Amino acid sequence: MSIYAIITRKNFFFNWNMSIFLSRLRDIGPGAMVAAAFIGPGTITTCIKAGVDNGYTLLWAVLFSTLACIIVQEMSSRLGIITQMGLGENIRKRIKSPILKLISISVVIVAILFGNSAFETGNITGSLMGLNIIYEFSHNNVIILIISILVSCLLLTGSYKKIETVLVWCVFFMAIIFFITAIISLPDLSLVLKGLFCPSLGENGLMTVVGLIGTTIGPYGLFLHASSSAKKWHNKDDYKKSRIDTILSISVGGLISMCIVITSASYLNGNILTINNTQEFSSALESVWGYHSKWFMGIGLFLAGFSSMITAPLGAAFAISGFFSFAGDLKNIKFKSIYLFVIIVGSIMAIFLGKSPIELILLAQVANAIVLPLIIFFLIYCINGNDIGRYKNNLLNNVLAVTVFLICLFTSCGNLSNFFGSMLGLIK
Repeated sequence: MSIYAIITRKNFFFNWNMSIFLSRLRDIGPGAMVAAAFIGPGTITTCIKAGVDNGYTLLWAVLFSTLACIIVQEMSSRLGIITQMGLGENIRKRIKSPILKLISISVVIVAILFGNSAFETGNITGSLMGLNIIYEFSHNNVIILIISILVSCLLLTGSYKKIETVLVWCVFFMAIIFFITAIISLPDLSLVLKGLFCPSLGENGLMTVVGLIGTTIGPYGLFLHASSSAKKWHNKDDYKKSRIDTILSISVGGLISMCIVITSASYLNGNILTINNTQEFSSALESVWGYHSKWFMGIGLFLAGFSSMITAPLGAAFAISGFFSFAGDLKNIKFKSIYLFVIIVGSIMAIFLGKSPIELILLAQVANAIVLPLIIFFLIYCINGNDIGRYKNNLLNNVLAVTVFLICLFTSCGNLSNFFGSMLGLIK
């Protein structure tokens, strides 16, 4: 065989592999929406605190949270594709007990609808904070209204493809920004590896671990993933494409979280006493890294808030529409009214509660952490239905899913005192 023939054959296989790779990238979508959902201002703040307070020690918790998120989100996506229904619809049709149905509906209304409205407040505030890091605006309320209108207009286009594309690009740019910041911070690789694979709580690290798990695995992400997967893929065997999307997208989301922990650990651990929010983090970075650090942090935080501003109302609408049996369609008037309600309430609270509605956002995070085990329980029940056939969970899937459920249940119990504390904080 001639050299030319060998080179040609190699090029053929290279081009073939590249075409497969590019086709796989075109399948990215619902998983990226979930990544965009959990990489919000709350996650960024939690990761900053983890790095500042504990250095690289809690990187294992980010890794575990990412793997746990992949396990439950893969189940949710598979359920959506096989049944061509969202998680809410599956729960409504499969749970026969009236009491359990009433509990599940009540949980969704309280934790998802009103919880996501509170999250939207944090997302809007985070977006505004990101812009203010770059340039301090004098009329913040006007900026809040502009950002909210932009998100509303995107959702009102009724184009799932446009929304998916915007979110994919948001996740892509966040990954680039935070990866660069982590590389420039010149982390100690031996400590990074130790933090990833040698679990340790460090000093007072348990609540931070709980926070990292709670900000990565969210109830509304499960509803969002099932419904968006059902809309994107209609062939049962497409669950294989969905699995690649889920693993790749959520791994990128986990990498973003790790990069934030690494950056804050490299620059700030042991150098300052405390960091309470992202703005303080940006100021501290500027003191050790230089003026241009604010651009990275400002753009990254804005994208995190903006992308989560899209997914929070969308996830709430998918959840509510499934439980109340009306079309989970972007053009359906009832569906529109739900996501607009979340955006409007979030915007009003962002305007009137000021720059740091800490108690309200904390209450929403804790409430979601408490109901998460119940949602995972329903998900495991649905994906093991006899009508799912060969696509239902195998033994390994169930062992992993139950393990995640038990850990989230432990987290939920630990959050009960925080929940009542946050309630008292709001009342006062």
